[in-house]
Order: sequence, then C-alpha cells, then structure tokens
Amino acid sequence: PFGASIDIRDTVDYKEVMKQHRLGPNGAIMTSLNLFSTKFDQVISILDNRAYKDTNTHEKEKTNDTEGMSQQELDARTEPQPKSKPNLKPATKALDYILVDTPGQIEAFTWSASGSIITSALATSFPTVLAFVVDTPRCVTSLNTFMSNMLYACSMYYRTRLPLVVVFNKSDVASGEVCMEWMSDYEKFQEAMDDF
Repeated sequence: PFGASIDIRDTVDYKEVMKQHRLGPNGAIMTSLNLFSTKFDQVISILDNRAYKDTNTHEKEKTNDTEGMSQQELDARTEPQPKSKPNLKPATKALDYILVDTPGQIEAFTWSASGSIITSALATSFPTVLAFVVDTPRCVTSLNTFMSNMLYACSMYYRTRLPLVVVFNKSDVASGEVCMEWMSDYEKFQEAMDDF
C-alpha cells in the first residue's frame, strides 16, 4: 500500500453524493467521477508542477540580484544591451513516473465520459501507458476468467488507443507463466480449452 498524493476522496465525498442525489453505490461512483473530472485541469496542473522542476527560476533570481555590486557594475547593467534571446533551459524532469489508480470497476472508468476525459487529459499532458492488473491465481484456474480478462484488456486498448501492459499480480501465489504461454501460443491455449 502507498499513500496517495492526490485523492479523489479529498475532493468529492462519495457518501454525501449518494445522500444528496439519492443514488445507489454505482450511481454515486459515476457521479463522483463526473464531479472530479470537471476539476481535472487542476490535477493536471499539480502533476505538471511536481513532474518538472523549472531550472529558469534560479536564473531569474540571479539576474535580479544587485546586492553587493559596485556603482560601475550597476551602471554597466543598466546600459542598453544588444537584444538577444533569453538563455532559457528546459525544465528538468523531477519524477520518473506518475501512477494513477482508477476505480476497480472497469465499466465505471473505461466506458464513462468522465473516464475518457481523465484519460485524454493525462495522455495529452504526459506520456501515458495503461496497466491492466489481472488476478493471476484466478486466471490460472479458470480459462473463462483468463479470456474475460484478455477481452477486457483488448476493450481498454481499443477504447483509449493508448499503449497497454497486462500485469499479472500475486505471482508469489501462482505463476503467470501459463497465462503468458496461452497468450503467445494459440495451440497451447486450444489444448487447455480441450482439457477444460
């Protein structure tokens, strides 16, 4: 578990949305996402500020510093200088990754307007890759679950048109090798179907 830097629960009170709009759990999730997506430009701004350090801030401070200069140095500084482009350096990357954890219900996020707004905003602001986390022990023991997860992954890929990585979790409980084999070798998958 990790602490979230930005948490939707700090912005939208799910239970209050449920009460105020007389919604059930799913309706409250959808409405909360819709409310959050209307403010997502603020989230992008926060992420942008945290992701990149502005190296020009230090340069600006140096150019405005006149303390300790002699009168001759001050005069030289106020004389008209030939016009030149400012020597601005690009912002340096402060973070390697930003992880965005979305609701576990794939329908609530992937197929909703608010989910599309959030995904598009992230994809236009940062290099974005989707990670679809699959419950490995359940996939290994049930071909139906495996195929269902693969179809979900395909639907996410075609809906968003973003690079997608399928992540097999709980590998300490069950190895994902069988699933990897099924994905890369149709004949192995067909054999498993015949045995099923």
